Amino acid sequence: MECVTAVPSPRPEPAGPSRTGRTSLAAALLSGALGAAVTLLATRQEWSEGTATVAGGAFPLTAQGSDVTGVPAALAVVGLAALVAVFAVRRAGRLAVSAVLALSGAGTVAAALLGASDSTALDEMAAQASGDASATVGALSHTAWPYVAAVGGLLLLVAGLLALRYGRLWPAMSGRYERGGAPRPRRAAAPADPDRPEELWKALDRGEDPTGA
Repeated sequence: MECVTAVPSPRPEPAGPSRTGRTSLAAALLSGALGAAVTLLATRQEWSEGTATVAGGAFPLTAQGSDVTGVPAALAVVGLAALVAVFAVRRAGRLAVSAVLALSGAGTVAAALLGASDSTALDEMAAQASGDASATVGALSHTAWPYVAAVGGLLLLVAGLLALRYGRLWPAMSGRYERGGAPRPRRAAAPADPDRPEELWKALDRGEDPTGA
């Protein structure tokens, strides 16, 4: 005879939403942090170079990303702050912060691509070097660093899109750090000691017999 047991066999719990939340969270953190770091690094590198014509001949000029435009670095900092703030808010607030993160990435990409062919910074340097306000840079060339900054912005954008799509599955800060909501339960008062004189007087004031069982 077969032995039948009344204890049901354990079933594997569905780990779909939980696993998706953990995977998307890890991807967003990695993408956002890496994107901000890449963008900040790229803006400190040489984006363009050229020459200015002065009395002694050609004078070499170089411009870093921060000289060309300060927008990518600023938006990278905003995006990094938004990535951290995602975990401090809930519901509508989380959607708003996630949108800020995505917009920071998109703005970084646009600013970096516009700066890839910009010569304004070098033209200003050429005017200062030659003493001629109308002077422009010659033999202009650009490096690949603006496109590296654009890649960093793309990673920030990906982090923002992940936050918009899966942010509701991510954990938030503990409720003890938040204000409002339901009132916290009060601590129970310590039981009164009937042997203390003041407790006897309080019991008499309430009409109770302090000597009763």
